[in-house]
Parts: sequence; C-alpha cells; structure tokens
Amino acid sequence: MDARPNPVTARFLRTPDAAVHLGLSARTLEKHRCFGTGPVYRKLGGRIVYAVTDLDAWAEQGLRRSTSDPGKGIVHPAKRLDGYTPPVRR
Repeated sequence: MDARPNPVTARFLRTPDAAVHLGLSARTLEKHRCFGTGPVYRKLGGRIVYAVTDLDAWAEQGLRRSTSDPGKGIVHPAKRLDGYTPPVRR
C-alpha cells in the first residue's frame, strides 16, 4: 500500500512569498504595510503573515476592464495618503 500524503496548501505567506504572489517587491509590500494602503496582515509573535485570500481580495480591488472603467475599489500607491511631505534636508 503506497499511501502518499496530500500536499499542504499554504494559507498564510510571509512577506517575501506574499510579494511574489502579488508580483511586487517585498519592500513595496512593507511600505504598503507601514502606510496602511496594502492588504490586511496578521502579526504572529514577531512574524508578519498574509492570508492568500486577503492578498487576492486586495488585488481584486484594482480589477479594471478598460482605462475608463472606474472599478470597484482603489489600490493606492505605497505612499502616505494624508498629503504630508517631509522637510527637505540640505
């Protein structure tokens, strides 16, 4: 009897794997997390993990059929939304 175990499908991904799943860099995903513009995440101890379903739902907000399609939601860029600009250092 050759009983092979079923492969485990990951429900949660760490930042590098979540970034690959979305086609982004890990740094961009970290920026989204800091600015609150990215997908929801969970903090388990000191680890940040993303549910695959949450990543897919966040990406679906950017779904468009044409350039004139307003879509259902907005996927903001990874930057502050409040208009703050840091002072220029000289």
